[in-house]
Amino acid sequence: MAKYKQIRPYAVTVKPLEDYRLELTFDNGETRIFDVKPYIKGSFMGELADQSYFTAVRIGGLSVEWPHEQDLCPDDIYYNSVPVS
Repeated sequence: MAKYKQIRPYAVTVKPLEDYRLELTFDNGETRIFDVKPYIKGSFMGELADQSYFTAVRIGGLSVEWPHEQDLCPDDIYYNSVPVS
């Protein structure tokens, strides 16, 4: 069986920030900020609008997730985040 090679870095730590942003550290050592606000809509993802629920974010597999199984695409959280300077 061939070993799967990652084509982009994956999140290893996540920290919720104010204004529905996440600070993510990736396996390549980069720290980046991801804005979750555009994803908070509809009944399923809308649950993230509750700040106390939003802060329950955790690493899940190659991405981030919340207790009721909301998650974000690993490609989105890397390619649509901005490096911390």
